[in-house]
Amino acid sequence: MAASSDFADLRLVRDIGIAAHIDAGKTTLTERILYYTGANHKIGEVHDGQAHMDWMDEERAHGITITSAVAKCPWKDHVIQVVDTPGHVDFTIEVERAMRILDGAVVVLDGVRGVEPQTETVWRQASRFRIPTLFFVNKMDRPGADFQRAMETIQSRLSVEPVPVTVPVDDGVLHLIEEALLRFRGERGEVVTREPVPAHLQPLLDEERERLLLSMGEFDDTVAEAVLEGMAVTPDYLWKILRQCTLDRRLFPVFGGSALRNVGVQPLLDAIIDVLPSPLHRHRVEARSLDGDSISVEMDPSAPLVALAFKVQLWDGRRHVFARLYRGTLNAGDTIAVAGQDLEERVARVFDVDAGRKKRLKKAVAGQIVLLAGLRKASTGDTLCDPRQQVLLERIDSREPVLALAVEPDSAREEEKMLAALEKVLEEDPTLRFETDEDTGQAIIKGMGELHLQIVFERIRREFGVDIRFGRPHVVSRETVAASATARGFVEQVFEVGDNKIEMKAGAQATVRPRPRDSGMLVDSEPGSVSGGPLSAAQRRAVELGSQDALVGGPLDGAPLQDLSLKIDSVELFGQASSAQAIRIAVAQAVRNALAQAQGQLLGPVMKLEVVVPEESLGTVLGDLQARRASIMGSDTAHGLSVIQAECSLQRLLGYATDLRSLTRGRGQFTSEFLRFDITP
Repeated sequence: MAASSDFADLRLVRDIGIAAHIDAGKTTLTERILYYTGANHKIGEVHDGQAHMDWMDEERAHGITITSAVAKCPWKDHVIQVVDTPGHVDFTIEVERAMRILDGAVVVLDGVRGVEPQTETVWRQASRFRIPTLFFVNKMDRPGADFQRAMETIQSRLSVEPVPVTVPVDDGVLHLIEEALLRFRGERGEVVTREPVPAHLQPLLDEERERLLLSMGEFDDTVAEAVLEGMAVTPDYLWKILRQCTLDRRLFPVFGGSALRNVGVQPLLDAIIDVLPSPLHRHRVEARSLDGDSISVEMDPSAPLVALAFKVQLWDGRRHVFARLYRGTLNAGDTIAVAGQDLEERVARVFDVDAGRKKRLKKAVAGQIVLLAGLRKASTGDTLCDPRQQVLLERIDSREPVLALAVEPDSAREEEKMLAALEKVLEEDPTLRFETDEDTGQAIIKGMGELHLQIVFERIRREFGVDIRFGRPHVVSRETVAASATARGFVEQVFEVGDNKIEMKAGAQATVRPRPRDSGMLVDSEPGSVSGGPLSAAQRRAVELGSQDALVGGPLDGAPLQDLSLKIDSVELFGQASSAQAIRIAVAQAVRNALAQAQGQLLGPVMKLEVVVPEESLGTVLGDLQARRASIMGSDTAHGLSVIQAECSLQRLLGYATDLRSLTRGRGQFTSEFLRFDITP
């Protein structure tokens, strides 16, 4: 396996992620990459529960990727660091964290379905971080697979320009740049043969190659002139232009094949080397100083350390931190700073990572993705840096959970053990929340969906030996207001403290108004007018704190508020009786009264839904969705399969997986993604 010495020349390194919608064959492709590069000496199959990158027991049991896994692969004098990411929407945070630290990406599509909902989610993440991307259209051996249609879905649903590079045919793939037919021989397709294009495939190659060259000609005059005048262009020159267009995210090369049938993987590996960037050629990472000044971080191993902690994981029962180094060198035993937190920690050990295995290193350098032991406080999104030169990288956004369950241990004696286990799991997963219900005393855990929480409970049972019982799912809610309202708050109290009487007296007026959905909160706590004298700094702070106190929860259910504006219209002062505490109470009272009068509305999570069913089940499934009061946004039928797009309340989707299997005799499947909080039927 590759060690830190492999990173002496960063030009020979590729840090790439492989991402896809669930069941597109992403992990199967990764297993072939590991095999063909020699990083793994046998191919592990997902359906056998033996995939190398799916190393967790829960991943093998469910046949899905749950956590991002990292492995190194040598290919043509280069080192490819591969990050295999989950495809299920419940584990989107894993993809988000991976995309944050990658230099390039391969997005895998199902040859029958093309772009699917989680593909769009992955794409948004890749676009946000400006990651150059290749597409691999997989499963081209399946009935109904259509390479051209997959290309069209890339263009229509992702609004980018895909260009074909290898086109799958019955005998292998046509390589449009090399103008050759590639076949994949041997027991595992490990022998690639290059042959002249047969006469019956020449028209297809000519047509697709012209499409590729015309797209490239939009950005290069030499290629454009060659197309117009029928002149030849060397493959080396085409690779050069394609690389530049890919790095600039102007063009997106597409490769076809079937990972399961060992077809088309090696040309993709070549393109990862030829087209995707090294750490030195990716766009500059922007950071800021502790004073807020913008800083460009160059991938320089000799400069002061800058690294991003992108994941916390329990490994062999101990806390470890995954980190990507953007600058500098990190040695085992070094003391690092957690930027902006007045916190220093010692890195006890540095590990190279290969899926579920780790190998101890003496040091890591810029460009590497490594595992660190000994960091007790650093968490997801923290910047790790040289204590003498601290900078802050952009943090990793978390996501708010939408589903809650009351939990308790099987035995009361195990309550402390359960709480300790939950604390450790929560540290790993920023999308999990844990709280105690003030009214019932119940422990509540919140997550991104039913599968997400199921996996958490399975892990706690396996890793910590605690069996957890849980209640019925409770959908997380939000509150807002339907109308504008203005109200006053007034406090007048007298306290006796010993022989002294202390008077509290203050008044306030507040106005709340609804805002458009998903527009957030707008709070103006600067009073429009003040009677009775000017406000001191402490009194101004009291107005702000009183506003915050009242906005903790809504008037209906105490749920978090969103999509409203608050304005403190006025404050009334009465001399020394108007202490900061009196003002805080009056302002909070005014805001609560305004909220109570503003026709509170309860909002529930609305999910974006895509349902794939056999054509003959379309009517039945549509009827069931309408009974769930779903909004049908559209449907499409091709190759015997119907795809329905809809929006539906999460509350009405609980248990839908079981119902859909029943309606379609086990052949239907769906994906849902949180869309917004809104009024639900």
